[in-house]
Amino acid sequence: MRKKITKLWKKGLNTEPEFKEQTNIEVIELKKQDISTSYDQNLATFKSLFSVPDNIDVKVREFTITSLHRKGFIIYMSTMTDLQIIMESIMEPLIDNEHPSDKIPNIVSYPIASTNKNIGEITEFITSGNTALFVEGDEQCYLFETTQTSGRGIEKSDNEVIVKGAKEAFNEKVIDNIALIRKKIKNENLLVETQTISARSRNNVFLVYQKDLVQEDLLKSIKDKLSSFHVDSMIDLSILEQYLEERPRSLFPTLLYTERPDRAAAYIEEGHIVLLMENSPACLVLPATFWALFHSPEDHYLRTPYGNFIRFLRFLALFVAVFTSSIYIAITNFHVGMIPPDLLMAIAGTRERVPFPSIIEVLMMEIAFELIREAGLRVPSPIGPTIGIVGALILGQAAVQANIISPIVIIVIALSGLSSFIISDLSMNFAIRITRFLFIFSAGFMGIYGVTALFIGGLYYLVSLKSFGTPYFAPMTPHSFSSKDLLIRHVPMKERFRPGYLKPKDMVKQRKGS
Repeated sequence: MRKKITKLWKKGLNTEPEFKEQTNIEVIELKKQDISTSYDQNLATFKSLFSVPDNIDVKVREFTITSLHRKGFIIYMSTMTDLQIIMESIMEPLIDNEHPSDKIPNIVSYPIASTNKNIGEITEFITSGNTALFVEGDEQCYLFETTQTSGRGIEKSDNEVIVKGAKEAFNEKVIDNIALIRKKIKNENLLVETQTISARSRNNVFLVYQKDLVQEDLLKSIKDKLSSFHVDSMIDLSILEQYLEERPRSLFPTLLYTERPDRAAAYIEEGHIVLLMENSPACLVLPATFWALFHSPEDHYLRTPYGNFIRFLRFLALFVAVFTSSIYIAITNFHVGMIPPDLLMAIAGTRERVPFPSIIEVLMMEIAFELIREAGLRVPSPIGPTIGIVGALILGQAAVQANIISPIVIIVIALSGLSSFIISDLSMNFAIRITRFLFIFSAGFMGIYGVTALFIGGLYYLVSLKSFGTPYFAPMTPHSFSSKDLLIRHVPMKERFRPGYLKPKDMVKQRKGS
């Protein structure tokens, strides 16, 4: 088989080899069938499907239903269910209730979520943490929502830290995450839909949106994209993000990944769609533009002058992080005449004994800075900041004293590296850091001309990006109607309209006189 695959690739064929699934065909066919009225047959079927008793967390409890004078059994996963509810509200009434009754809903004190006949669908419900009740002679199974999974509580956001505003963040329980959004949007038009996106793990995606705002074509395109996946497992929202992107190899992200429910609620009320997943302490906002990734939720919590001041600093930091190192290389290598004589003499004096060209200096320090930065994140939190500070001081001072690096390069790299921290979005932060290296190489080969050419080419590239049909720089280019919340934020009273590029059903979010 391996030789056959190799031959196919050597011939340049695009045909992928087909591997047949080796799962028991009988099991696949069994899941397509309905349950039987025979108690013993149903018991044997589900014990076989769940490998009972080898599968230790799957429990099967057999008993006699006193009021019906019939046998029954329940099956559930003990690690994912509320055992107290099962014992007190389901099993005890079925066993102890002696009053004549012909219906299960009249016996149990816990509400029945649904009934089902299909074996495969019942299996999915059980693996999701529900409890299934089978009664002798019944053609259907009774399902109870008894899911209870352990996890951490609602805490502060670690990656999107703000000084003023809500401190709540999403956690790994999707029920809590939906509740956090509903707490902020008390509207009957807020819909939460679910869609299964993987075959074996049966991972669900939850779509959250307002039906009286969202554009139907956008909603349909997202649902179609989710339905097009043919994967066995997708365990996290970060993996789903890579599947959803139109250009997964692009440096710049086209989806907004956020841990903040207040930010998600704000985008929902503009007409965006939010995706949630179990076990993912964040959400995806669709579609996303450059401005959504550039902005911070704190911009709106602060008074307008303060928020605009922070935005100006962030915009300045963006250019400093990208261009400082490359411009230093371009000027010192190719355009010395641009430097004032006094500054030129100072730079020449500091580089007199340095044996490396400026591009090697900058690259060594940039890589060292990135190493220190990643090391500070990966080590245990009590010593992380210490490693960053001590590592930077020791390496920088030792490199200067050894005449390997000039002091001005330390200043340039420190300024560039610190500026990159101001970009709060993690994906955009990575994009800026990697782009900085591209500009360094272009400056080392062609000076300012190389930097300018890469900048213009980069703008052309960014303009070509789209997020589910939405241009990356909308509503600036192409121009569309909006509240103009781009570089400068207006006072809240002036932000009367929703983004026109979303084509929401209601453009006005704040009417005059209100």
